[in-house]
Amino acid sequence: MHNFTIDSDIRKAETLPSIFYTDKRNFERSKDKIFARSWQLVCATDEIEKLKPQIILPDFLDEPVLITKNSAGFNCLSNVCTHRGNILIDDPCDATGIRCRYHGRRFDLNGKFLSMPEFEDVANFPSSKDDLTKIPFGIWKNFIFASIDPIAPLKEFVGVINEKLENFDFENLKFESAKDYRVAAHWALYCENYLEGFHIPFVHQGLNDALDYGSYATETFSYSSLQTGFDPEGNVAAQYFFIFPNLMFNFYPWGLSINIVKPEKRDRTTVSYLTFVNDRSNPKQGAGADLHTVELEDQKVVEAVQKGINSRFYDKGRYSPSKEKGTHHFHQLIAKFMNR
Repeated sequence: MHNFTIDSDIRKAETLPSIFYTDKRNFERSKDKIFARSWQLVCATDEIEKLKPQIILPDFLDEPVLITKNSAGFNCLSNVCTHRGNILIDDPCDATGIRCRYHGRRFDLNGKFLSMPEFEDVANFPSSKDDLTKIPFGIWKNFIFASIDPIAPLKEFVGVINEKLENFDFENLKFESAKDYRVAAHWALYCENYLEGFHIPFVHQGLNDALDYGSYATETFSYSSLQTGFDPEGNVAAQYFFIFPNLMFNFYPWGLSINIVKPEKRDRTTVSYLTFVNDRSNPKQGAGADLHTVELEDQKVVEAVQKGINSRFYDKGRYSPSKEKGTHHFHQLIAKFMNR
């Protein structure tokens, strides 16, 4: 087991050691230590409210869960039958209850056990263990989050950003598109790249033309950070809000792009892009004009770093105090979670 230490003084601090990224045990530990204890985006509220399915299946780590909606509101529940562990629901559906197709055990949409055939002589049955486990969940703006064992309430992860985005039009956001990218790199390397604007002049020619590199600003909070990029005229061109450990909310004049960074293997990551627009008449220009090109440029450099961290000659690096505050903060949180 490895313990990780990141000095709180960025001027003295060294980065995470390469073994965090290369050791299989650390990758597996991070699932419970980091991802199970943080908040994950499971869906947008309009997936339920406007399309009106009563049961949907979010892509939530490697834990089978389902979101239900009834007259009492939303529930996030385990999607595993309490009898023999069968997966209960395979596809989104419109239903008034849940029934296991293996042996007929039934639950209501709140996860409460209702009935089970051939169990008349079972002692001390049913009990609370026969109900579906309720998974902590919360709603922020237009989005539903869930957590297996949250280290802190959702508001500590997202609440601080409300005042920073008080003028953003969440109410009129409309889903536009979704796209997945496969990246041959560790999930944390992808996030580290996102968390600093230091690389922009060297990696992103088009984005660098749209942003004033000298005024690029980073703010860090308990479990999140905000990067703000200004155009050459001094207007806000983009705000990049990162929710630890793997959620990226990118705010542009035309709307919102969300990146969900999904660990697959030590050296394989899927990044899901979700695009929402709030003003179709506002053209996608400036910092948010060509997200596909920026993504491919980021992938290329992150995949090169993935190869480099396996070198016998690399272990740790140092931080730029002025340009890598977000990455330093990210590494501090990884150390905090992994050492618990």
